[in-house]
Amino acid sequence: MKVKDVLPFLKEKELEFKVHCGRGSTDTFLPLRLFLQDQSKYKVWQEEQTQKNFQRKYILSLIYWHKDEWIFAGIYESISVKETPNGPFQYRYDTKLVNIGTDLIGKMIIGFKKDFRASYLCLENYIEDFEVLEITRDVCKTEFPGYDKVNVTWEELSGLIDTDAWKTALANQKGVYLITDSSNGKKYVGSATGENMIWGRWKDYIANGNGGNIELKSFDFEYIQKNFRYSILEIYKSTTDDDAILERESWWKEILMTRQFGYNKN
Repeated sequence: MKVKDVLPFLKEKELEFKVHCGRGSTDTFLPLRLFLQDQSKYKVWQEEQTQKNFQRKYILSLIYWHKDEWIFAGIYESISVKETPNGPFQYRYDTKLVNIGTDLIGKMIIGFKKDFRASYLCLENYIEDFEVLEITRDVCKTEFPGYDKVNVTWEELSGLIDTDAWKTALANQKGVYLITDSSNGKKYVGSATGENMIWGRWKDYIANGNGGNIELKSFDFEYIQKNFRYSILEIYKSTTDDDAILERESWWKEILMTRQFGYNKN
């Protein structure tokens, strides 16, 4: 089903719409977190722009959810824009939520394959590409998928790591984890036993890419952000002896042969 079939107003006024594909420039999931915390915070974030990006009457607001998936965040009317040369943003828009499709805000998941950089689109050029993937009963929320289902890019992890669901799940579990270089398939096995356990260890990777690992320091941060993926091999209770976990880390290195063909050196 096409989004235009659920919201005919989009087709009727397509030449008056800009599509905003909301994702942060340095923190991909910032708009999603703001939206889930308080939709008014997301509205403020959307209204602060570095350029005059909403030079049409209406805004179809979408928020990045997963790869090729977006959350419908509402239809807004752009009322005015003011230049704010002394502020952190060049322009500040005044917008209001239009009373169309409001019952679907946060509930309609839209499929849209966006493999280009532009985030402000003319609706008429893409209206046929927006597919309804799902309409949920309740507003979407960030959930932890389960330890055996974690398989995220650096970019995805950077946006999820500080959400309540992920922090609760990872900060109370020691474990053995896997980092995979998607550009060549090479792997790195590591373990987390310190303060805040897996969560604390992975926060280090978000901070600088290498997490202090000598083997990973040779990579540029930008390369890591583009190519590294993170998953969990095993989890352990916080009371598990650290030496037992280190033994399992060594075992996984042997099984996956990451010393011979991956990024582990010890």
